[in-house]
Amino acid sequence: MSAEEIIDIVDENDRVVGRSPRGEAYARGLRHRCAFILARDAGGRIFVHRRTAAKQVFPSLYDMFVGGVVGAGESYDEAALREAEEELGVNGLPRPEHVFTFLYDDEAGRSWWSAVYEVRCDRPVRPQPEEVAWWDFLSEAELERRLGEWEWAPDGLVAYQRLKAYRSGRAERAERSERSEG
Repeated sequence: MSAEEIIDIVDENDRVVGRSPRGEAYARGLRHRCAFILARDAGGRIFVHRRTAAKQVFPSLYDMFVGGVVGAGESYDEAALREAEEELGVNGLPRPEHVFTFLYDDEAGRSWWSAVYEVRCDRPVRPQPEEVAWWDFLSEAELERRLGEWEWAPDGLVAYQRLKAYRSGRAERAERSERSEG
């Protein structure tokens, strides 16, 4: 998406309240929508990349999500598939699975509703050079090691921490359910 492309502006309840060019929304700190997709290869490794220096938001930082801004009138699901295919450079991905949505707010003028997805990518990737300066598929253990070493996009880092907490809570609920049934 270019700075001129139109996006929906939303309120604190994720309801559309207007539209704006993307660049203006960033400059004025207008709340909008984004899709975050955690892509895994056939071996379960996570696609990790460093954003290019030309990116408007969080240039040259590492991220464990592909994704981006949801266009005006576009659904989160549509944006998730579009963004995953664009950034990974593949066609025919399965529809990403929605996990949860949360409001990212850095309290410094950056605020967006963030829909978190997961997708499995069994195809060879050809990431967009305009979006991705470096990439690799990392095991979760390797990713965890790199969290303290590399500088990460703050919204992606928050989304990843929330995803880990979500999975942990789901595992704990399943374990409690198994014990009560046993």
